[in-house]
Amino acid sequence: MNIAANPMVETNQTVYLKDYQKPSFLVDSIHLDIQLHHDHTNVNATLVMKRQTAGELVLLGRDLELKSITLNGRQLNDTEYTLDTEQLLINNAPDDVIIETQVVIHPENNTMLEGLYQAGDLFVTQNEPEGFRKITFYPDRPDVLSVFTTRVEADKKYPVLLANGNLLETGEVGNDRHYAIWQDPTKKPSYLFACVIGDLAVLKDRYTTFEGRDVSMEIYALEKDLSKCSIAMEALKHSMRWDEEHYGRPYDLDNYMIVAVSQFNMGAMENKGLNIFNTSCVLADEEYTTDAAIMRVQSVIAHEYFHNWTGNRITCRDWFQLCLKEGLTVFRDQSFSEDLQSAAVQRIDDVATLKAYQFPEDSGPLSHPPRPDHFVEINNFYTATVYEKGAEINRMMFTLLGREKFRQGTDEYFRRHDGQAVTVEDWVAALTAGSGVDLSSFLTWYNQPGTPQLEAQGSYDAANQTYRLDFRQSLKAHPRYPDLKAVPIPVALALFNAETGEQFSLVSDALTENQVRDGVYLFDQNQANIEFSGISSKPVASLLRNFSAPVNLIFNYSDEELAFLLQYETNGFNQWQAAQTLLERILLQDHPAEAYIQAIKNTLPELVSQDPLLASRLFDVPSEGYLGSRIDSNYEPEIIQEKRNAVLDKLARELGDFWQELYLNSDPDTQHEFSQAMGVRALRNIALTMLARQGNTQTFDYAYTLYQQTANMSERLGALRVLVWNDAPQASDALADFYQRFKHEALALDQWFMIQASNPAATAETIRYLTSHADYDLSTPNRIRSVSGGLNVNPVNTWSFGIEYFTELAKYLDDKNPIVGSRLLQVLSRWYTLSEPRRTEVKQALEALKPQVKSRNVSETLNSMLSI
Repeated sequence: MNIAANPMVETNQTVYLKDYQKPSFLVDSIHLDIQLHHDHTNVNATLVMKRQTAGELVLLGRDLELKSITLNGRQLNDTEYTLDTEQLLINNAPDDVIIETQVVIHPENNTMLEGLYQAGDLFVTQNEPEGFRKITFYPDRPDVLSVFTTRVEADKKYPVLLANGNLLETGEVGNDRHYAIWQDPTKKPSYLFACVIGDLAVLKDRYTTFEGRDVSMEIYALEKDLSKCSIAMEALKHSMRWDEEHYGRPYDLDNYMIVAVSQFNMGAMENKGLNIFNTSCVLADEEYTTDAAIMRVQSVIAHEYFHNWTGNRITCRDWFQLCLKEGLTVFRDQSFSEDLQSAAVQRIDDVATLKAYQFPEDSGPLSHPPRPDHFVEINNFYTATVYEKGAEINRMMFTLLGREKFRQGTDEYFRRHDGQAVTVEDWVAALTAGSGVDLSSFLTWYNQPGTPQLEAQGSYDAANQTYRLDFRQSLKAHPRYPDLKAVPIPVALALFNAETGEQFSLVSDALTENQVRDGVYLFDQNQANIEFSGISSKPVASLLRNFSAPVNLIFNYSDEELAFLLQYETNGFNQWQAAQTLLERILLQDHPAEAYIQAIKNTLPELVSQDPLLASRLFDVPSEGYLGSRIDSNYEPEIIQEKRNAVLDKLARELGDFWQELYLNSDPDTQHEFSQAMGVRALRNIALTMLARQGNTQTFDYAYTLYQQTANMSERLGALRVLVWNDAPQASDALADFYQRFKHEALALDQWFMIQASNPAATAETIRYLTSHADYDLSTPNRIRSVSGGLNVNPVNTWSFGIEYFTELAKYLDDKNPIVGSRLLQVLSRWYTLSEPRRTEVKQALEALKPQVKSRNVSETLNSMLSI
């Protein structure tokens, strides 16, 4: 029978954390039979269910054509259930049921890239958070865990048939078709289900866990991309070993599979034993991808693997708890990445991301707690606040506990909750119990929005040789959260002798550890102070070392004290932070640049040889976008651009011949470690840029020669950028050559689009040219982001011709791929800080967009953006 759904129920309603209720029924097991055909797919599902609480039996489903339904072996008639476009309700269900449904779906027409969809010649799934309901009727929520057995059937032109777990059986069914049956022995929620159908090559390897399990590792990709999977495979083995050593977590299945997909909204997905990755997060090769992309591949491989325990074995009770799995796993992958490169630079990169994306989010109309208390569309809460700020909360607890106690806490968490769906409270309680340190006050961080402002003042008493720090914390008022509370802030700190640069030993009863050269002070009140004894001269204080808390620090440093820290701080992150603070003062408060430039001159010679990657970061002049996020009203992007260019020009002039000497005398090929070579390449790219700003006539010859001779993508792109952004005579030839070299390499071609879209001299015509190019593909998120992300590098362009581009793109994607449409529209979320008349113009454009969009994703984002 063919049963039509009733009219659509209202779905744009707000869901509240306080309304959480346990599911009425649990699923002991599910048997899926997925039969793929060229114009439709049949999905037969058998659910063995048992009542848990009073209530109706509700199965969620969307875009499903229901063919039949049976309950305990008896086919139901249409009076025994209620069906609409969101759910199937079984009337008067008994306590123990076996439900069998047959549905038809159309992955070949699914442009939203969730559920089961076609991606080129592949068929793949993306079910987090609510995609499984587009495959079959099911209680599609994370607190329903079940054993999945999956049969996948397709034409033999698709030789690869994958699903979660262990392969039980393969065979043929006639008509040139075949099947495979998989079973995942570990109970999991439906969002972790995955299957892949297609024609792919495979890279194989093996790993033996410390428990002696022999794990088969497989990475599936197109044949031409298989050679770019080796770095990912090594990263996977490294991740397995790292998680065993640092958290005692061995892998628990006999196989681990990764599939590379070009059309994928996310970076990657941790489906149990069958990870599906965006190609940008698994394919890596120095010839085709940049150093930064290689680092990202290793980090994302680790992230998804670490989810096996922090996300899969222990999952979220509900989607409000998303930061439970994501924040913890981001912290774990950041820690892993610190072992791959300069630990200081990893921390710099992580904090730079936090400040560029999460801090502005926290101060604008899209602000929300790391654990939201309400939403309309959960896809809109895969945000920097949930991920990056969530990671910072875990880092603060780690900083306070130390490595050993934190490990005791995580051991207790795994012991208590393996196989469960839990909450943030469960996590903090387990950490507390395992470590013996009460961490309950950190729940405040999870439950309220905003970036705290930490004000500190230092005073020195020469007679008593004491130094006192007075602290005050505050939060900007929030209309939806009137009762904001003080949060616990671990303040890692050090005191330096201003004459010698040596650190003082810290002696104070208020430190978590005494008689140390640096320590951590837990500030958890509105106001408090700490006093140190035995300080023989007025010190220079270094606060929030390694960015020990995600706060805005206000401290009365002089420019000279910041320059001192840039030279003498032994913590690489705080060296960078001192440089950033100096540069912000220069760019936003018109301070003179001399203190920064002199400190750079004093610091660079030794640092370039010791840690070239850290040295390159000390030239990180804050981006125009970040500087704009620091301005709350009357923001004029053109003025920021002008000031930033003036500082870069001054750096180019003041360091004179240093740039040419650095470029000519540095050779990344002489470095034995990837991190060191990456640093040298970064420095040489900076040197090329600075030589161009000097007007050095040889610069373009240097750049074009490097472009032609290198086999490294970071060097090639660095050279190409100098040529294109400076409209060099060789720019057109280099662009044409790059296209011919890499037109069949999607990730490299993304860079071709990006470098033109991000050109400060780009115009609306540039964007029209790129978006009308034959290789521009609106069905591939990576290609969309190559243009949108490039355009957004330059706020002057974003806030002029970019407004029409982003609103039109959101309108198009609202129907085709609303998840991506919503995220791209957020680029305009700080419209309210602009000066007039641009502020009104952007508001009018956003208001005009409102009646033209209908998806929950874009509508919720747009309404939030306009609520300011």
